[in-house]
Amino acid sequence: MKIKPGDKLPENDFFYLDDSNEVKKISTNDLFNSGKTIILGMPGAFTKTCSAIHLPGYIKNYDLAKKKGVTKIVCLAVNDPNVMKAWGQNQNVGNKILMVGDPFCKFTKAIGAEVDKSAKGLGIRSNRYTMLLKDGIVKKIEEEKETATCELSAAENFLDRI
Repeated sequence: MKIKPGDKLPENDFFYLDDSNEVKKISTNDLFNSGKTIILGMPGAFTKTCSAIHLPGYIKNYDLAKKKGVTKIVCLAVNDPNVMKAWGQNQNVGNKILMVGDPFCKFTKAIGAEVDKSAKGLGIRSNRYTMLLKDGIVKKIEEEKETATCELSAAENFLDRI
């Protein structure tokens, strides 16, 4: 991963569906410039480890994250906003986690998190990571060596170390 603690996030746009199912675009500046934010970098919506461990862990530990001063949790994957919303509904994220897509993989490539999963039929995706930001500046990153694992980036472990 190219980005490291102390760096400012690169400028990019993400896409999500609002409550009226309208596609909305939001920039990194608008999304991350104030407060303490956690980004959950996921290889893909509805994938095994993402759906069984990574995302559910942050839903379950939402109150603990808030107690540690986290003001926002954003789940990000190389998927379109429709898929991200459907996945969030499937996982019952409610208002706890904002589900956003990086459909063109621009942000993922800009931070150096892209991985080629073409052999598994997925194309270019994001590696699995969890990142803590404070006012748009990276404070902590835990990146997994393999997308199928979720240990360093898991809620219980990451939140314990912030």
